[in-house]
Amino acid sequence: MAENKNTNSAHAESGIPWKHIIGFILSIVLTLLAVWVALYSSLEYSVKLVIIFIFAFIQAALQLLMFMHMTEGRDGRIQVGNILFAAFIAIVVVIGSYWVMEIGHMNHLM
Repeated sequence: MAENKNTNSAHAESGIPWKHIIGFILSIVLTLLAVWVALYSSLEYSVKLVIIFIFAFIQAALQLLMFMHMTEGRDGRIQVGNILFAAFIAIVVVIGSYWVMEIGHMNHLM
């Protein structure tokens, strides 16, 4: 309990939360890069899609590390189990949503 108070008071004394500011700026830059690739580049559709997915995964990892305190576990290590579980759930939701929309679209065409 005393360790938690020391951590909080040290954070309060440091002033500006540089980690959050850098994470926010990098998130904005990645978003703007994805928008530029989608709207203003002359790449093929499949290449655009791959690049946007790469930016999305980088941004998700950045936000997990910078904002979600994934390094504040045991001894400052990244919580790999939690990240893998979150990635599994995200992949299931995305693929499941795509699958349901495709099945619905196929039924609509019949």
